[in-house]
Amino acid sequence: MERSVGSSRRSRRSRPLLGGAVAMLAAGALSVTGLAGSAQAADINVAKNAGFENGLTGWTCSAGSGTTVSSPVRGGTAALKATPSGQDNARCAQSVAVKPGSTYTLSSWVQGGYAYLGASGTGTTDVSTWTPGSTGWTQLRTSFTTGPSTTSVTVYTHGWYGQAAYFADDVEVVGPDGGGGTDQPGPAVPGAPAGLTVGTTTSSSVALSWNSVSGATGYTVYRDGAKANTTTGTSATVGQLAADTAYQFSVSATNAAGESVKSATVSGRTAKSDTPGPGPSTSVPKHAVTGYWQNFNNGAAVQKLSDVPAAYDIIAVSFADATSTPGAVTFNLDSAGLNGYTVAQFKADIKAKQAAGKNVIISVGGEKGTVSVNSDASANAFSDSLYALIQEYGFNGVDIDLENGLNSTYMTKALRSLSSKAGSGLVITMAPQTIDMQSTSGEYFKTALNIKDILTVVNMQYYNSGSMLGCDGKVYSQGSVDFLTALACIQLEGGLAPSQVGLGVPASTRGAGSGYVAPSVVNAALDCLAKGTNCGSFKPSKTYPDIRGAMTWSTNWDATAGNAWSGAVGPHVHGLP
Repeated sequence: MERSVGSSRRSRRSRPLLGGAVAMLAAGALSVTGLAGSAQAADINVAKNAGFENGLTGWTCSAGSGTTVSSPVRGGTAALKATPSGQDNARCAQSVAVKPGSTYTLSSWVQGGYAYLGASGTGTTDVSTWTPGSTGWTQLRTSFTTGPSTTSVTVYTHGWYGQAAYFADDVEVVGPDGGGGTDQPGPAVPGAPAGLTVGTTTSSSVALSWNSVSGATGYTVYRDGAKANTTTGTSATVGQLAADTAYQFSVSATNAAGESVKSATVSGRTAKSDTPGPGPSTSVPKHAVTGYWQNFNNGAAVQKLSDVPAAYDIIAVSFADATSTPGAVTFNLDSAGLNGYTVAQFKADIKAKQAAGKNVIISVGGEKGTVSVNSDASANAFSDSLYALIQEYGFNGVDIDLENGLNSTYMTKALRSLSSKAGSGLVITMAPQTIDMQSTSGEYFKTALNIKDILTVVNMQYYNSGSMLGCDGKVYSQGSVDFLTALACIQLEGGLAPSQVGLGVPASTRGAGSGYVAPSVVNAALDCLAKGTNCGSFKPSKTYPDIRGAMTWSTNWDATAGNAWSGAVGPHVHGLP
């Protein structure tokens, strides 16, 4: 969110997307009780020359855009390199034999520029997924079901116009043999993970980590012998646990060949529920309105916290400031820019809002935010400094609005550390841009899923965006009911609970460079998601009555426009079922 006059976000080029592409140890002792379980059979990879070891045999790349290289490679001795040029997006495709009425898992490892992975001609719903690029190998994964008479499907990768070359390796289309067999030896069932360790615990969750297993593409976490979680990483947090209770945990490794035996079991005990946190215990209502309060004057109405209307349930103070210590933040009230607003008044207003049942949190980031959490040291500094601000000002929690990059591994560590210090009442919100939440492989999305058990709400910013994919694979333009609902569907179906999804929009036409929608459009989108009414051309396959609500940038721009946004959206959110 931007501090300059007349807009609220960083400036970036709109990029219409192509449709269809696109440690605290546990209080209980750790105990090892042995191995259990047995491997399970799996289907084959029907893609041919999936590791590009035979050049481009079996693959067709548009406009001569593809070649094979010996570095970088993820496995074997070769990988695909495809370079977009002009009006060509470097599409490389292969037709694979499939079995009608069957489900297949499609995956590939990619790095470099924008990379897309998809399947067309499925006979049902064609699928795609993508990543905006990375310096290391990242796995894209999706799945599709073939139609009753479908015997072949086209799988493809491509990049994006004007972007850097992308690399792809180890493509998999795993499912029943469609008659073409496979040219690859099946992978071996992975070994059992070692090093399973209990990490941070709260009164309702236990964090676990383990060593990676060669050849594994995923892991399954078991609690007291029952499946509790799945992940592609080497850590997970099991939530919804009873306080001060011991649980037994184990983990298995999986790949296309099946599931390993379970690891040695460890015991972890949740914390006691009566451990107090440092801040107030105000709770967020079932349906909530979030507003960003500006700690600066950019031409919008200057406000004290006491001026913010009662319609706002969560007030995000914008913003914390970076320090010279990597990851650490501080807060400096702009008294001069806020007409002499004092720190004493500010703190008193926080307490008054909390006494009225509101939550006041500190937002980190914004368009000009330079906070970087990319190491253990910076994660600790981030957690420690935020905890200090919570103690000093009484903030209820933190909002993550980092627009210049986010590392899911270390941000997860930082937020879990903060949660262990602050207690179960900590409010955690996030405000990613639309591009950050297009795929579960994105760093923001991964962070949200990693902290799902302690996350309050993700208020994605549906503005300054350009066109984006909806959960149905179609392209939608900002400024419409469909844009709000079809993109929210990605989060709702991608692993977040409905109560963790909110719609972020500008409070007025002056609050963003583009993407403003009238309050009536926001209300229609909420009705569509919660009740299945007032939808546009996109209608979700089910309703989400627990949808959290809406967010706006900012309470100041709302005030500039006579509080028209909160006056219309607030009552509607609070009236949802």
